[in-house]
Amino acid sequence: GQALRTLPPELRADREVVLEAVQQSGRALQYAAEELRVDREFVLEAVRQSGLALEYVSAELCADREFVLEAMRENGFALAFAAAELRADREV
Repeated sequence: GQALRTLPPELRADREVVLEAVQQSGRALQYAAEELRVDREFVLEAVRQSGLALEYVSAELCADREFVLEAMRENGFALAFAAAELRADREV
């Protein structure tokens, strides 16, 4: 997962390479190319593999109830990275 940060930019923009790294460590998402980190479909795949990757997604997605719930299905601790209003929501 951490090896992603040392890869050239073209590999950090490769969906398959980044997803493989995220499977090993959700933290790898922080090293993905910006265009991947703002791509809702891609990031959804990433948090399904590692809910803790939620830490490295946009504030908009961290405030999206359905998105956060998907991350939490993989790892309940992902709630820690959700927007404050979702963390306060007892239904989440």
